[in-house]
Amino acid sequence: MSFLQVHCRGRTVRLALLIVPALLVVAALAIGLALGDGCAKQKQVAAQRYHCPMHPTYVSDRPGDCPICGMRLVPIDEKAGGEKGSDSSAVAPASNGSGPSSSSERKILFYRSPMDPSVTSPVPAKDEMGMDFVPVYKDQAAPESGVQGYAPVTVSEQGMKLAGIRTTPAIRGVLHRSIRAVGTVRSDERRIHQVTLKSAGYVERLFVGTTGQLVHEGDPILSIYSPDLLSAQSEYLHARQTVQDLQVSGMEEVRRGAEDLLNSSKRKLELLDVPETLIREIERTGTPQRALTFTAPVSGYVTARPVVAGMMVEPGTELYTVTDLSKVWIEADVYENEAAYLKTGQEATLTLPYDSTVQMTGKIALIYPVLDPGSRTLRVRFETDNPGLVLKPGMFANAELQIQSADGIIVPDNAVLDTGDRQLVFVETSPGQFAPRSVRVGLRGDGQALLLEGVQEGDPVVVQANFLLDSESRIRAAFSGSAK
Repeated sequence: MSFLQVHCRGRTVRLALLIVPALLVVAALAIGLALGDGCAKQKQVAAQRYHCPMHPTYVSDRPGDCPICGMRLVPIDEKAGGEKGSDSSAVAPASNGSGPSSSSERKILFYRSPMDPSVTSPVPAKDEMGMDFVPVYKDQAAPESGVQGYAPVTVSEQGMKLAGIRTTPAIRGVLHRSIRAVGTVRSDERRIHQVTLKSAGYVERLFVGTTGQLVHEGDPILSIYSPDLLSAQSEYLHARQTVQDLQVSGMEEVRRGAEDLLNSSKRKLELLDVPETLIREIERTGTPQRALTFTAPVSGYVTARPVVAGMMVEPGTELYTVTDLSKVWIEADVYENEAAYLKTGQEATLTLPYDSTVQMTGKIALIYPVLDPGSRTLRVRFETDNPGLVLKPGMFANAELQIQSADGIIVPDNAVLDTGDRQLVFVETSPGQFAPRSVRVGLRGDGQALLLEGVQEGDPVVVQANFLLDSESRIRAAFSGSAK
C-alpha cells in the first residue's frame, strides 16, 4: 500500500493509494490541486475584513452592524487599501483585534466603550448594556495636538474642496475698536419755546398761519384784543400824564408818589408780555391800542399752532411752539457691555444712512442713568450743529466712536471658535494637515480679532468650514481616548 502526504493549513494528511502505480502521479496532482485551492479559498475568506463607513477605525472580521452608529459594515478591499468601491485615498483602517492573530501583531493601548468613547478601561470590559469594549491600538491613537479633547485632522485635497475649507495668513497690524449705534435726531429741548398769554383775550389776526413756517426773532405772529391789556394801557397813560402835571408842584412827596405809580403801571405792562416797542408806541401816540401785536421770542420753525383767528384764549393757552433747529440732539442706544467705554465729552462721527457725503462731528452730552431692561441698552445723547438744516427731527443717523487701539497678530473674526471655556483656531501646519491651537483674544472690531497668544505671524488659519474641522477633531480625539 502506498501513502501520499499533503500539507494544508499547517497539517499533514496521509492518503492511502490503492491504485496502480501508473495512475499514482495523476491522482497525486489532482488531490493536491483540490486541497490547495480549498486552502486558498479558506485563507481568502479568513482574510476578509469589514469596517464602518462612518467610523473607519472600527474594523471587524465578520459582517454586521457598527456598535457606534448602527450602520451596516462594508467589506474592505485589501488590495485597494480601503472600502470596496471607494477611491484609493481612503485611509485603510486597522483590525479591532477580533481576529486570532491581530493581537500578536498590533499593540493594544486600552479599551473603550462602543457607545461612549470617553469611557475607557485598561483591560477588556463590558458596558451597562453588556456590549464588549472595543480595543484601541497604538496605530489608531490620534497624535497629540496640545489642546485637551482635540486631535489634529488630515484632509485630502479632494476633501478640502468638497468641504470648502479656506485659509488666510495671520498678519501683524493695528486693530481699532469702535462702537457703532443708530440714533434718532431730536430737537434740543432747551431750544423749544412756547408762545402763551398772561391775560384773557381774543385773537384778532394771525401773521403766522401755518405749521412749519420759519420765523425770526421780533417778527409779528398775532394780534390780541384783551380788556385787561387795554385797562393796563389806560392806567399807564394816566400815570404818565399825572407825572407830567406834577412837574411844577412844590410837594416832593406827591411828585414822588406819581412817579412810583408810573413805574408800577409800566411794570405791569411788561409783566403781561407787552413788547417794549408797543410801550413806546403807546407813549408816542398817547392813546391805548385796542389790539396788541405780539412778536416771536426766538428764531425758529413753528412746530405747533393750535390757535385760530377769532379764538378766545385764556391765560396760559398755547398759541405757538417755535423750535430752534440750529443745534439738535441725536439719541442712540448702545449695549451695556460697551457703555463702560463711553464718557461725557467724547467725540463721535455722525453720518446719514441715505447720504454718505454728509459727515459731522458730535459730542456726548449725556449718558442716561437708566438701562432699558428689554433691549439691555443704554441711551446716549449727542449734541451737534445743524448747518443748512441737514438733520431734521425724526431722521435716523449713524454714530461711530473710536474707543480702543492695539497692536498684535490679527486674524478674521470668523476664524476664532468660542467653545465657552476656551477659544480655538485651526492652523494648517502642512498641506492637508490641520492642528487646533488654543488662543486668547484681546480685541475685536471691524470683523477682525487680535490674538494675544497661540498664533504667529504668517500662520495660515482656517476661516471657512472650521466648524467641520472642530467636530472631526473632537471625534478623532474621542476615538483615541484623549477626550475629557
